[in-house]
Amino acid sequence: MQKHLQKDIDSLKDKIITMGSEAEDRVYKASLALINRDERLVDDVIQSDRQIDKMEVDIEEHCLKILALYQPVAIDLRFIIAVLKINNELERVGDIAVNIAERAAFLSKYKDFEIPYDVKGMATIVESMLTRSIDALVHMDVQLAHKIRAEDDSVDEYNREMYSRVKDMLIKSPEDINCMLHAVSAGRHLERIADHACNIAEDVIYLVDAEIVRHTPEVFEE
Repeated sequence: MQKHLQKDIDSLKDKIITMGSEAEDRVYKASLALINRDERLVDDVIQSDRQIDKMEVDIEEHCLKILALYQPVAIDLRFIIAVLKINNELERVGDIAVNIAERAAFLSKYKDFEIPYDVKGMATIVESMLTRSIDALVHMDVQLAHKIRAEDDSVDEYNREMYSRVKDMLIKSPEDINCMLHAVSAGRHLERIADHACNIAEDVIYLVDAEIVRHTPEVFEE
């Protein structure tokens, strides 16, 4: 029985890693569409949303099957719980990528409008956090998970800078208000992806250490 359980867990791990890669790809393309005002990438992100939705359902059903068949305990049970939670986080990331792509679609009609904050820098750190949160799961790397949580402060700083710059620009160019609202919305969506990456990191910490760190501040020391 243990052999069959391990086989199903290995299969489940492969599925959640694949879903993570798909979510990363959507975020990368949505961010690039926003930065370059690329409508082709917008369509790609929006059209592929159903694929992630389908993967989420498949993974959830796989988890429930393992729970029903094997009644796992200890780290096996924590793995199933963590995957169920991470599965939901990644589905939400896919939805948010679509939202960013929709903001990019609007801004693509106003190519002369310059986004008034460092959207490329913000997207880069957010994409890195998401990618490494999946890496932390693959390698059960608690130290990396803690580091990802600590990096959320950097995204919060980008967010504060975004609001400050948009406020200044609204005074100077009130006619661009619609473009600025879409730019702010895109920035908020990027921040939410960083939050989901942190949630995945917290799930990895729970998986490995059986410790719930949600709602506790992170102080990471090299």
